[in-house]
Amino acid sequence: MANNFRIASEIKSDQASWGHGRWVSNPASTGARQLTVLGAALAPGQAHSFHKHPNQEEVMYVVSGKVEQWIDREKRLLGAGDAAFIPAGVVHATFNSGGGAQLLVIFSPCVGDGFEVIDVSGEAPWNRIRN
Repeated sequence: MANNFRIASEIKSDQASWGHGRWVSNPASTGARQLTVLGAALAPGQAHSFHKHPNQEEVMYVVSGKVEQWIDREKRLLGAGDAAFIPAGVVHATFNSGGGAQLLVIFSPCVGDGFEVIDVSGEAPWNRIRN
C-alpha cells in the first residue's frame, strides 16, 4: 500500500557529506514511479559538487538561503524562491554561498531507489572550474 501522506516528523533524515536529505517521495517511501522528491539541507560551506543524472531531469528549488548553482559552465546565484531546471545528462553543481540553505529537489522519472548520480567532480574541466 502506498504511503500517500508524508508527515515531516516521520520522514527519516539521511546524512551526507554536504548536509542531510529527507526523501519526501521515492519508490521505497511512496511507491512513486515518475517523481522522486528530496528535501535537502546544504550545510554552510558545503556543496553537492559537479555531477550528472544521465536519465533524469531535475528541478532544484531554493526554499531558503543562497546557493551558487552551476549548469554546465554557467553559474547563477540563487536565493529563496529561485529555481533551476537541469536537463537529463547535463553536468551541474550546487554550492552553499552563505549560511544554511534549504532545497527541494525533484527528479523524473524515478530510477533505481529514486535517482541516479554520476560524480564528475574529479574530472577535467569540472575539477578546475571554480579555481
